[in-house]
Amino acid sequence: MEDLIKYISLYTDFTTEEIQSLQAATKKRVYKKGEIIFEEGNISEDIYFVTKGCVRLFYNVDGTDKTAFFYTEGQFICAGESYTFNIPAIENYQAIEDSEIYIFNKSANDKLLKITPKFEILARIATENELITCQRVIASFVTKSAEQRYIDLLKTQSDLFQRVPQQYIASFLGVSPETLSRIKARVLKKDIS
Repeated sequence: MEDLIKYISLYTDFTTEEIQSLQAATKKRVYKKGEIIFEEGNISEDIYFVTKGCVRLFYNVDGTDKTAFFYTEGQFICAGESYTFNIPAIENYQAIEDSEIYIFNKSANDKLLKITPKFEILARIATENELITCQRVIASFVTKSAEQRYIDLLKTQSDLFQRVPQQYIASFLGVSPETLSRIKARVLKKDIS
């Protein structure tokens, strides 16, 4: 809870009473490695905040998992379209490591908003995070090669290579595991040269 409060306090100050209301309205859940947090076809009623662990966003495309993003500590997760429009979601979220997540239920969020409009910031931050994530992924696939996306991932989130199975990294980059191995070898060779 301290990590969550520290993170949202970057955006606004909360009184002791508001923090107590937040604590009462959220629940902490620990997901085991491999456990599904949210599954396509369901209607999203929750916003999640990762305080520990790593979560994979993926889509089921003709029976094949396609990884779209990884969420780590300090990030909100929300199946935004489903949450906002009350329609079945097309995305899935899975814990890649044992993960500690705080859950904000929609009805609890409504109660918090009655206490103070400051809590609208939580929903806004979660929505903005999803929008920025989507824009980055789209821009990456439109403007960069798989090798450039790999190099970007090394520069911005190198810890994922120790935390995430390689087949998920390959899927995220839009390549096969074999192609990822070749990309790694080429990049390593360039760095050595």
